[in-house]
Amino acid sequence: MSKRNSQASKSAARERLRAERERQAKKDKVRRQVIVGLSIVGVLAVVGAGTWGIMQMNKPSHWEAAKDEKKVTAPKNTSGENGTTVVIGKSSAKKTLELYEDSRCPVCATFEQAIGETVHKDVDAGKYKIKYIGATFIDNASNGEGSKNALSALGAALDVSPEAFLDYKYALYSAKFHPEETVDKFKDDSYLIKVADSVDALKGNAAFQKNVKDGTFDSWAMKMSETFDKSGVRGTPTLKMDGKKLTDGQSENAPMTLEAFNTAITAALKG
Repeated sequence: MSKRNSQASKSAARERLRAERERQAKKDKVRRQVIVGLSIVGVLAVVGAGTWGIMQMNKPSHWEAAKDEKKVTAPKNTSGENGTTVVIGKSSAKKTLELYEDSRCPVCATFEQAIGETVHKDVDAGKYKIKYIGATFIDNASNGEGSKNALSALGAALDVSPEAFLDYKYALYSAKFHPEETVDKFKDDSYLIKVADSVDALKGNAAFQKNVKDGTFDSWAMKMSETFDKSGVRGTPTLKMDGKKLTDGQSENAPMTLEAFNTAITAALKG
């Protein structure tokens, strides 16, 4: 091989090597750009997810939003500001029994199971009216929703009729349907509707069911809860007549037996 041919071969080899290095450099550059791009997308995704999470944390809950609603849809058979005055009974009854209850309250359930039927009979007979004030403090203590949701459903029952309201309230507190205080069963609309199906006026009632599912009276329930909070009452059940508490005669607690209730209500009616 001549010296010239040898030099030409070496020159060609160096050119091929240079070209290969340029191609490899371009590939490496493209790869780095892709990696950087994916890294930026990943960071943006993490930042975006974090921002979304913070927004969700700062977003008011459904019940907080319902509490702040300016326009309140109140059930039929109510009166007063935002429909938070619920009085049931014959207009001829001279006395009114104020009844403060939380739907999740186990002591309220005990009271209703022992005395609720007697209260209903007394109201039907015109002995006195009932003024109902619903509370949701158990939800507040347990970060739950059942007290509020049940109160809204009671509003849907009241929208049907006062009798449906009383019967539904009695059913919610019944031994068959009332859950343990630690079990937030009333937060589920389907369960509230299941309980309602035990009440003749509410069984299969499409309007009632729609109001429960749509939360038609959620804002009303929150306004009713505020009424309880402003009442000064700190426990449930609490019974009052003419501004005075009805007690079991042994303490400041509400009467929990039929005998104690009859004694207390008879004295209050005479007072």
